[in-house]
Amino acid sequence: MTLAPSMAEKAAHVTMLQRSPTYVVSRTDRDAVANAMRKVLPESWAYAITRWKNVLLQQIIYRRSRKKPAQLKAKLIHMVRKELGPDYDVEKHFTPTYNPWDQRLCLVPNADLFKSIRSGKTEMVTEYIDRFTEQGVLLKNGQELSADIIVTATGLNMKVLGGVQFSMNGKPLDFAETWSYKGLMYSGVPNLVFTFGYINASWTLRADLTAEFFCRLINHMDQTGTRWCRPVLRRSDRDMVPRPFIDDFSAGYMQRMMHRFPKQGDREPWVNTQDYSRDQKLLKRDSLEDGVLVFG
Repeated sequence: MTLAPSMAEKAAHVTMLQRSPTYVVSRTDRDAVANAMRKVLPESWAYAITRWKNVLLQQIIYRRSRKKPAQLKAKLIHMVRKELGPDYDVEKHFTPTYNPWDQRLCLVPNADLFKSIRSGKTEMVTEYIDRFTEQGVLLKNGQELSADIIVTATGLNMKVLGGVQFSMNGKPLDFAETWSYKGLMYSGVPNLVFTFGYINASWTLRADLTAEFFCRLINHMDQTGTRWCRPVLRRSDRDMVPRPFIDDFSAGYMQRMMHRFPKQGDREPWVNTQDYSRDQKLLKRDSLEDGVLVFG
């Protein structure tokens, strides 16, 4: 979504070929509220208030997508129609079959994609690929797209911890057999914290919380003279109903790999909440000596 209009500034013409449409939202890259506050408040105050304003706004939108998905979907499609006009086939190119935030939304800065489409420099094509040809790409419907250059941006395959092979006591570790502790450690595995951000908000929000938790944990171990810690299931946790590490998210790249990730449970701290407000308590305020983290 951001590649196409950027390339179209220099290329003669860009065709963006997608298998299926996704939600696209335009937002300005200037925050009027933040800029106004910087004029009257200290920089640190303006930053903190702006951060919380954006976090809360995102949470409101996400919760609305869960409670009133049809209403939010209609709003998003209406916004695209306003950008591209009544004659453009928004139904085909910008109307997904799933509800908002069942998969991630695409954000385009300053409506650059829509401007490029209106100018004729970028063209949207929504269809399945049959094969490459000497001239370009042949589609399932028989149409052939001619191309001088083809840029592939066709998705990804996730890997647990980047595909690094871990072992413990000489035996390979299968993280799918573990439980996720607060979405950042694995049951039974010592001294290992991993970062996995939000799928329904800025990735770095949770990355920041994870880093703060890690520092708090290291400082605690230094103060107590311990060298290792690991989460261990309590007797009362052994009847937990397992859930995917990420649930209620239909994106194919997630669904293909969730069986390789740790399970999350149905109670704290064996949850991966994907909720910034709840994670503030879990990761910043809850005691490290919780009866689950064992130190030695």
